[in-house]
Amino acid sequence: MANTEITILNSMAGNEFEIALDQHVSWGIKYLDLKDNIFGKSIVRLTIEEAKHAADLIRKRNLSVYCFSTVLLGGDIELGEERFRKGYLQKIDHVIKIANILKPQTIRLLASATSKRGEIENSVEYLHTNHPWLIPLYIEVIDYLHKAYCPKFTNDLGFKVTIENEVGNCIFSTTEEIIDFFEALDRQERISLTWDVQNLWQMGTYPTMDVYNKLKGLIGYYHLKGGQQSNDGIELCWRSSLEDASWPVAEITRQIVKDNISQVICLNPSHGKAKTGYDYNNMTKRDLDFIRRTIQEID
Repeated sequence: MANTEITILNSMAGNEFEIALDQHVSWGIKYLDLKDNIFGKSIVRLTIEEAKHAADLIRKRNLSVYCFSTVLLGGDIELGEERFRKGYLQKIDHVIKIANILKPQTIRLLASATSKRGEIENSVEYLHTNHPWLIPLYIEVIDYLHKAYCPKFTNDLGFKVTIENEVGNCIFSTTEEIIDFFEALDRQERISLTWDVQNLWQMGTYPTMDVYNKLKGLIGYYHLKGGQQSNDGIELCWRSSLEDASWPVAEITRQIVKDNISQVICLNPSHGKAKTGYDYNNMTKRDLDFIRRTIQEID
């Protein structure tokens, strides 16, 4: 079993970027997932000069960037193709410029949302009928990123993009929807799924080994969070640490490490309501310690 690296969203180490980088070093985290609070900005909004400054700070600490966690394409498709394109496509070129400075190994897109989610049984069938422009738009962005940016330290011919399942009105709520969407993309060599376990749980699919096995061929990046179910069902209710989570954290994570499908695993903050009397202090460090202690192949 090859060792797997662990990372966190950069702001989980602190809101001041340079201090957060030092915290990464202190916690033994080598790879960064850059999302927000980078000089007070999201990764997409950095200027060229800010990106160069960030790269210098990262290099001085012997860190490297694994992922750009953008929120591109994550909006409500009911706004229509024109507004969707205007809101996202004009940002792609800038993301590429920033990526060429900070050298991430992957760029994250989000699975889109629909405010009609509650009316839809299968989102991919709904897209084909009502929004036939969306999947071609994803293909356009994936191919553009692939051709425009290729990290020199990879053996790939092009750049791989990852799509993360979100919460709320996300078009991904079941394994079937995810599988159908990726089949429609038909870009197996250029795209992977970021499986956020808790996000899919919140959308109605409780995390099990069966869920993992169905998605295994698509996953390239793994997000894990805690979370406890409600007293009268399996719905996510309470925010919690990984150690106290209601879903099989160790079993699924150990298999992902064994299968070597996510070279880096990303810890995220848990969703859910605060539970009266629960200790929420130092959750990030506690989760890091737990997962490293439980699965020794994780660095």
